Amino acid sequence: MGSVIVDCAIYRDGHRSGGPEDLSDALGEARAAGGFVWIGLHEPSEQEFDHVTREFGLHPLAVEDALKAHQRPKLEVYEDSLFVVLKPVVYDAEHDTVSTGELMIFLGDGFAVTVRHGEGAPLGTVRQRLEKEPELLGEGPTSVLYAIADACVDHYLDVATELGNDLEELEAEVFSPDNGGSRNTASKIYNFKRQILEFRRATVPLVPPLTKLAGHGTFGVAVPFVNDRARPFFRDVHDHLTRVNESVEGLDRLVSDILSAHLAQMSVRQNDDMRKISAWAAMAAVPTMIAGIYGMNFDHMPELHWVWSYPAVIVVMAALEVLLFRLFKRRGWL
Repeated sequence: MGSVIVDCAIYRDGHRSGGPEDLSDALGEARAAGGFVWIGLHEPSEQEFDHVTREFGLHPLAVEDALKAHQRPKLEVYEDSLFVVLKPVVYDAEHDTVSTGELMIFLGDGFAVTVRHGEGAPLGTVRQRLEKEPELLGEGPTSVLYAIADACVDHYLDVATELGNDLEELEAEVFSPDNGGSRNTASKIYNFKRQILEFRRATVPLVPPLTKLAGHGTFGVAVPFVNDRARPFFRDVHDHLTRVNESVEGLDRLVSDILSAHLAQMSVRQNDDMRKISAWAAMAAVPTMIAGIYGMNFDHMPELHWVWSYPAVIVVMAALEVLLFRLFKRRGWL
């Protein structure tokens, strides 16, 4: 069990008072001290998580979600606990890929249990930040939920900024005169759109849970196990998430516009190529036609026995070629 427990500590009056000697006594010690216990787990198995489930009375459905992962961001209220799912996001700028982890938070009377899947949720830094703010940490388990949600959404803003910078580079590449409209460019645009879609799967479903926590549209109905005094903090997180979603929506529209512009550029280039091919084909057709006529085996043909007929025909074909070339050049076909 110890291998999956990243950290376990009891907090009282906003200060850490050390970890419990036995996990089975953690909740009792925390309540006796008038504080709460915060246990952080990383990808536990069903057997490893069973002890935590029995100790804190976690709901089986929430436990199943926490173990299987692959959940959408959500907030669910059970009889003895609150269950929240967040999806931290990591953007690899080198490979232009967005990857998501999963973070499950159980909140109850005197405890907070966090279950992390993947590498996208550095809870150690969140815990360290909270321990430096005893006034906030003194609000109990609610402070854990707020700090994690705030860190997660703030990182969304950073990722959105990085995506925006990379999109500007992609836009410059698409509209560069040196860009030949290659399939590689279209592949880059399509891949970028997939990354934005992956990002939206983490941010958009999080709006309803944060709306409830912030108290928007709930007619004053409090969320169980969440301190009412924390609503202004959750409203701030909700505002940041709104900015993220607006930014992501703008990026998605811009990528679609860039893809349309790129396809239009390719179509224009193909039309230009077809005009050039048609012009060269027309120029090749004139001498071919004349040569084909004089290649017929007839005795009675114009100027057939004239001494200067051959050079005259060559001169006529050359003159026609020059005339056609200048005509197509003036029209921009060549």
